[in-house]
Amino acid sequence: MYEYQGFWGSFGDLVWWFLSVFILFSYLFVLFAVIGDLFRDHKLNGWAKAVWVVALVFFPVFTALIYLIARGRGMGERSNAQAKQLHDAQAEYLKMIVGTDRVASPADEIAKAKTLLDAGTITQAEYDDLKAKALR
Repeated sequence: MYEYQGFWGSFGDLVWWFLSVFILFSYLFVLFAVIGDLFRDHKLNGWAKAVWVVALVFFPVFTALIYLIARGRGMGERSNAQAKQLHDAQAEYLKMIVGTDRVASPADEIAKAKTLLDAGTITQAEYDDLKAKALR
């Protein structure tokens, strides 16, 4: 008589299932990386992109391997260029928000607070508070 052993019949079934899921997610990661790189590349014309996408649909594993071998170096360069562009945009945004290229040192902050105190903008207690914060 047949006895139900649960979802996994043995430890080997469990290992095989995890390996299959890992391979599936790895394949999907590569597939989306290739498609993302195709549309990030501005030097490649639309017809060439269409041919790559159609090939990925009909021969996915073979096409992904060919793409990684043939265009892998450019793929890395485009990824690095995008990361540099993002970093530069973040740095520009921070400069706009902070108003300076660098983070002020504690001495700079104390000097600014002293200028505000001398101008009468802040009180002695506020100056002492700002000084204590700058020295932390």
